[in-house]
Amino acid sequence: MRQSTNEAQSMPTGGASTLSVTEAGHHQRDLYGLTLTTTPEAAELFLDAQARLLKVQTGAEAPLRRAVELDPDFALAHAALALLGNDFDMGVETAAHLRQARRSASRASERERSFVAAVSARVRGDHDHQARLLRHIADHPRDALALTIAVPTIAFSGSIEIPEQAWALVEAARPAFGSDWWYAGLLAFVRQEQGHFAEAREMASGALASEPAAGHAAHALTHAFYEMNQHNEGLRWLQGWIDSNSRTAFMPSHFSWHAALHELALGDETAVRRRYARELSPPNVQGVRALVDSASLLWRARLDDSWPGALPIDEVLSVVDEELLVRPPTPFVAMHAAVALAARGDAVGLRRLGRTAALGSPTHRELVVPLAAAMAALVDDQPDRAAQILLRVMPEVDRFGGSRAQREVIELTLLHALMESGHSRAAQQLIQHALDRPTQISSWFPAQRSG
Repeated sequence: MRQSTNEAQSMPTGGASTLSVTEAGHHQRDLYGLTLTTTPEAAELFLDAQARLLKVQTGAEAPLRRAVELDPDFALAHAALALLGNDFDMGVETAAHLRQARRSASRASERERSFVAAVSARVRGDHDHQARLLRHIADHPRDALALTIAVPTIAFSGSIEIPEQAWALVEAARPAFGSDWWYAGLLAFVRQEQGHFAEAREMASGALASEPAAGHAAHALTHAFYEMNQHNEGLRWLQGWIDSNSRTAFMPSHFSWHAALHELALGDETAVRRRYARELSPPNVQGVRALVDSASLLWRARLDDSWPGALPIDEVLSVVDEELLVRPPTPFVAMHAAVALAARGDAVGLRRLGRTAALGSPTHRELVVPLAAAMAALVDDQPDRAAQILLRVMPEVDRFGGSRAQREVIELTLLHALMESGHSRAAQQLIQHALDRPTQISSWFPAQRSG
């Protein structure tokens, strides 16, 4: 792994909260000691943006905009703005910032040039964009922002679709970051995805003790509480974190979704409906977050018989681009599109989704097509057919992406289909499998509700 001598010698040992520009001497440095080719004033603004991104907070674009106003040749800040514009549709002039980043890169350090090239490949959608980013990380292991965008998280969609490869990438970064709070939060999320929930909880708690606003650590701890069936304790902790951080958290609706899952598990139907109305209904959510968080919650509530009367699904889908329901760009979004269309009782839309998925990627063809067919069968009151299809999908469900908690909606739908179609033995087998691991599915049965 290559790294410039100046950067290697100036690495801080205490993590992301220990370094400032004024401490870095003649050269400007980021939060992990890496060179910033810019003025001290622009570098301070970049540090602000970097800290917000690593905490998974809003507002990173404002200091970045100010930084490039102060220093129009600050290549790294232009690249970061292009990245935000590409990944989050923030009204940033992505193409313009990308052009300026590439023009200014000749004045920057080798690490900055490499980052600009990796971001350029990502934004353009080059076939080798993943390989470029991974090479950059191998050459510059302390580049926290690069690692952040490579690994699928609550913020960035990542560049790696296979979970085990993403886990390996995070594990490999441990020598570079040690006990740093940001890295500990990222690794804690990996640990809970691997099923090591107690370790994930301990690791995330330690990160939050160092930085209470650490978004990755908070997300990991939330998952650990849920997977360990610690719904009362998890809800108490999460509500406190939401109350303290909802104004700055990058995706507050996702934390609200997690809180609602605890409330569903505890059988508190009133709390679920109240949280939806307060935090998960439009205009509190928009676009893909409405699909992933709000629509999926409503479907779970329907499966759980926790929402009397009609679901307010139409108001949710009114703020979702129709293209996401017809041609979702990823299997993960497609999974949630199928769930949302089922919640609306839209068999026609589900069959249309299946037809377009059949023309898509291999994963779309192999997973989304049968999922759409199963959901359409369920809407058409054919639970036996739905169950048969979902049983074939389940062994490959991890390929949809997202977290275990998000993919669980397919398992819950299968259980519903089995119970509705009278397959009591198969349903019992699924229930027993679920009870062998403490997850939301066990809370469907009153005897299993616990906190």
